[in-house]
Amino acid sequence: MGNCFNSSSAKVDATLSSRTSGISRSVSSMTISTEISSIGSISTSRSEGEISSSPKVKPLSFVELKNATRNFRSDGLLGEGGFGYVFKGWIDEFTHLASKPGNGIAIAVKKLKPEGFQGHKEWLTEVTYLGQLHHPNLVKLIGYCSEGHNRLLVYEYMPKGSLENHLFRKGPQPLPWATRLKVAIGAARGLAFLHDAKDQIIYRDFKASNILLDVDFNAKLSDFGLAKAGPTGDKTHVSTQVMGTHGYAAPEYVATGRLTSKSDVYSFGVVLLELLSGRRAVDKEKTGIEQDLVEWTTPYLGDKRKLFRIMDTRLEGQYPQKSAYTTATLASQCLNKEPKARPRMSEILASLEDLQDANRVSKDHRMVSIPVPNSPVGHRQRRSTPSASPFPTPRQSTTKVR
Repeated sequence: MGNCFNSSSAKVDATLSSRTSGISRSVSSMTISTEISSIGSISTSRSEGEISSSPKVKPLSFVELKNATRNFRSDGLLGEGGFGYVFKGWIDEFTHLASKPGNGIAIAVKKLKPEGFQGHKEWLTEVTYLGQLHHPNLVKLIGYCSEGHNRLLVYEYMPKGSLENHLFRKGPQPLPWATRLKVAIGAARGLAFLHDAKDQIIYRDFKASNILLDVDFNAKLSDFGLAKAGPTGDKTHVSTQVMGTHGYAAPEYVATGRLTSKSDVYSFGVVLLELLSGRRAVDKEKTGIEQDLVEWTTPYLGDKRKLFRIMDTRLEGQYPQKSAYTTATLASQCLNKEPKARPRMSEILASLEDLQDANRVSKDHRMVSIPVPNSPVGHRQRRSTPSASPFPTPRQSTTKVR
């Protein structure tokens, strides 16, 4: 069942998160469906019957999904988590019937393990939220299956896999700085959308493995099994069983069970550190203080001269120092021990977008003129731009603590 850890006598009860990939089609920007009128009770009072009546999600048969994944063949396995296994499949775009590989649209099918840590409640929560939430930076839920003991979810297929795989897998090319910043912005947009909705939603499991990437490295949040409705009325927090992932969960939430949107902000700060350092939030292969990313990096975040000590060595110094320092400062603000002092996700998003704009202006200023033979002008403008990582990544599973 995993390991236990305590903080101020509080135990984190965390589940293994499933690993999903989505399809390469873009999702147009939309707002939360008006069907979400009583979001505070969605995760506890919604039934399969109510979901079946919603036009936002399609009930799919187990037989068709079995055919779409070629009987859940092992060579189509994308990943595994506490929820179960995730397989790649193909369906017709309009009929949603199984199609031959390469025809129709690619899908990611998440199949619940009967004995999985994430059970029917988490499955129902994910169907409910993703069935009604529509945004370019949230993974698209195409349909679901509930037949007998079979529980499945069908998502768009994300060809670049997860941010986790790109940051931590050993390979010849790391994610360039510009791509890391792009991913951070996309993920921030997803969280800001959830937090600023009329009926606020707290994601509760923000981490690198739940950030999926499309073919252009646009980030989308996945795995809403632990999502929770935010406080309403004059309430300042939601009291709930502590669930999440060790290293990402906000310390005050772990200690008290009091959940707020600022808990997500803390987790976002941890992911910013991972983008800066190329290291995991918790790495048992390291020794001493370096096992805990937040603890190890904190002394360096506010010092421009020392920041290089925690930067990802695979970048080989190929990043704007000012941009990295600004990102480190933002991460530090997100990780503030006082939740109220942390910025809102909309503020974080604005800062990251400003940083991206500043980087683009800086590139324009670095454009150089080079002679062009037989040109009436004699010169042309050329700029160098970072290349995106060219390789697709396999899905990996990460163990949560309980």
